[in-house]
Amino acid sequence: MSLPAYSTLFWVTAVLAVILIGVSKAGFGGGTGLVATPLLALTIPVADAAALLLPLLIVADMFSVYHHWRNFDRRLIRLMVPAAAAGIALGALFFNAFSQNDSVLKFGIGLLSVLFVVFELFRTQIFDRLGEKRPSTPIGVLFSTIAGFTSTLANAGGPPATMYLLPLKLSRQVFVGTSVVFFTAVNLIKLIPYGYLGLLRVGNLTTILVLAPLAYVGVKVGVWLNGRFTDKWFNRLIYALLFLTGVQLMAVKSLLGVLFG
Repeated sequence: MSLPAYSTLFWVTAVLAVILIGVSKAGFGGGTGLVATPLLALTIPVADAAALLLPLLIVADMFSVYHHWRNFDRRLIRLMVPAAAAGIALGALFFNAFSQNDSVLKFGIGLLSVLFVVFELFRTQIFDRLGEKRPSTPIGVLFSTIAGFTSTLANAGGPPATMYLLPLKLSRQVFVGTSVVFFTAVNLIKLIPYGYLGLLRVGNLTTILVLAPLAYVGVKVGVWLNGRFTDKWFNRLIYALLFLTGVQLMAVKSLLGVLFG
């Protein structure tokens, strides 16, 4: 089985993206993994980028969930996963509606990237506004639905899920465990619409097999960084990269595609 005829730039961005996913799964750099899909979307269609990374995310999730299986809030998972499934369905409808207009999808993923950076810049103020009040069940359903939607489009469900979970004042172990189990379920559910939309192609299998070891390399790099550095400056670098990538995806060509199809 031969490799697809991707450009050199694709392989450069793919290697970086998969290593960053591994670094993120090792717990270093809060938004590290979120830059992966936007980076790939610079070189291939958005839907292909999201679908190519999904199996790699699931493999990484399996390692993570093994370590956190006993440390999650079952009540929250029962609330969040069905709501996220509704968001995934909405994301699949969005993909289907604009499957022939990648400019719209690139603009959308670029906008999500920029909004995430803005969220990170004002994270403290946002959570100060939320205060000590425990989020209600409807808020949990809303944020989980948004997480499912943004995860389907760009593997970027972290911010809305965090906005619901963090004010609940869970212990660190339960917070991490609940997040890991939630996104493992989300990524597995995403296989259904991705398969239905024809995004999971056999031709991608070789590419996935080539890239998969790099996720392990990324985990090792993340563990090494965790033991030696704080992630403050690393996060700033990642957010700058995510912002520039988002702006590039929202550039004039994409904007014209949104406005004029």
